[in-house]
Amino acid sequence: MKLISWNLLHRDGARLAEVARLIEYQRPDLLLMQEATQALAGLPGLVGGAFSRLPLPGRTHGLAAWLPRAPARPPLALALPAGAVVDRVWQLIDLGAFTVANVHLSHGQLLNRRQLRHIARHLPIRAAVVGDFNLVGPTLLSGFRDVGPRRATHRMSDLLPLRLDRCLVRGLLCTRAEVLARGASDHHPIMLRLAVASEIGQQQTHARVA
Repeated sequence: MKLISWNLLHRDGARLAEVARLIEYQRPDLLLMQEATQALAGLPGLVGGAFSRLPLPGRTHGLAAWLPRAPARPPLALALPAGAVVDRVWQLIDLGAFTVANVHLSHGQLLNRRQLRHIARHLPIRAAVVGDFNLVGPTLLSGFRDVGPRRATHRMSDLLPLRLDRCLVRGLLCTRAEVLARGASDHHPIMLRLAVASEIGQQQTHARVA
């Protein structure tokens, strides 16, 4: 599947029309958003599909997911170990073949790693954790591989390039990962193509037979 994740920058970043253009051009199977406001609920009216939004407690923005078709089970809202300033939640999306966690983790480098361990305990064997990790350096999450693009996705104060937007997988393969054009946000979207290992093996077998 083709998955895109983008921190939209809620104050003056990517708006509804720009997100709709990204969907129309890239045709993702799943678009994850961080710092999404209520205005993004208008996506189905522009591009169809199903939209689910999860505000952060006490905030006007939060996590959101768009899919071309509604999943069999609605995305779930789950709490994270809280930071000193902002309470955090994460969004669990069951795609059938595997599960995706949409995250916007805390800035504390010990806390965000603790939040990742918390998330991992609630995920099945085939899963991806994707979003804005606010994390510098290795994730140190046992059993998961960091398969996201290695380029910087955010520039702090327009000076320091950081790779904050990431993808960790367990029981999955990533066949492509790239950083997309930034647009109006201060984060670049990341695009990934993910598949379970058995699907890759079947595709290779069919190709040899053909």
